[in-house]
Amino acid sequence: MNLKESKILVTGADGFIGSHLVETLLAAGHDVRAFVLYNSFNSWGWLDQLDPVLKGGLDVFSGDIRDPHGVKQAMQGCDVVLHLAALIAIPYSYHSPATYVETNITGTLNVLQAARDLGVSRLVHTSTSEVYGTAQFVPITEEHPLQGQSPYSATKIGADQLALSFHRSFDTPVSIIRPFNTYGPRQSARAIIPTVITQIANGSQKLKVGALHPTRDFNFVKDTVQGFIAVASADQAVGEVINVGSNFEVSIGTTLQLIADLMGASVEIETDPVRMRPQKSEVERLWADNQKAARLAGWQPEFGGIEGLKRGLTETIDWFRDPRNLQTYKSSIYNV
Repeated sequence: MNLKESKILVTGADGFIGSHLVETLLAAGHDVRAFVLYNSFNSWGWLDQLDPVLKGGLDVFSGDIRDPHGVKQAMQGCDVVLHLAALIAIPYSYHSPATYVETNITGTLNVLQAARDLGVSRLVHTSTSEVYGTAQFVPITEEHPLQGQSPYSATKIGADQLALSFHRSFDTPVSIIRPFNTYGPRQSARAIIPTVITQIANGSQKLKVGALHPTRDFNFVKDTVQGFIAVASADQAVGEVINVGSNFEVSIGTTLQLIADLMGASVEIETDPVRMRPQKSEVERLWADNQKAARLAGWQPEFGGIEGLKRGLTETIDWFRDPRNLQTYKSSIYNV
């Protein structure tokens, strides 16, 4: 699939990964329409911070992924759809699960129905490593059992299965990309890496965090973005689920110490009970097998391993340390 000759719609374009994806596509000369969540402030989320030259060539559609009419209107004239729009905060899914069903499942159904009706050439649906739950074996391949350990992950499992069902039932050209724990500039402070960075950057020497023992496969946002582009471009990826991860496992505690060392900070750790997941809901271990991504899409991480993680963290820290960026985060308040 030649993306250069395609009109590309990115849903969730105003968010963390979506804004980076739009920025990269625009810089490469692609024709992009950005689907952002409607609001009365006419805010485009993180897209408001794009280089004015790039932003000037951007086609923006404001709507709501839960509205099938607006979704279909946004997809008119688009050849490729990169569907990232979702609610992703796990703690918020504990007390507002219905919003996750409406956004993650019904929203995905709206995209699939429109893709079928309009005959789009390629649809890349975004999954998450959380659908695997705690690893039963490592590294985790795409054949690993799915386990809904939070309302969030349960809705993502449902959305993934809907996407696959449309491919099997209607031959809709769907690919599923399954990113592991993406981090980088613009990430919400609900995640551990920006939580730690913003607390240290604001002068705190006692860090409030949740569980330190779980392991994660952290994927720098630049690698995740290239994963989307690679999967969208690969004809062999149609009908497939593809992990995008660094194939490197590290504990939350070790990651926290890496950040402190890179920032030259000496810190104490304070476990904050409100930041702990319910015991059976905590995903204890994640570690991606990324061989399928290399085989089908030619994708490999540039920020893999401990040295890659340090480089990615350094770029992330530099961004958060910029006062213009840091002031947008409330590090003293727990971000659900």
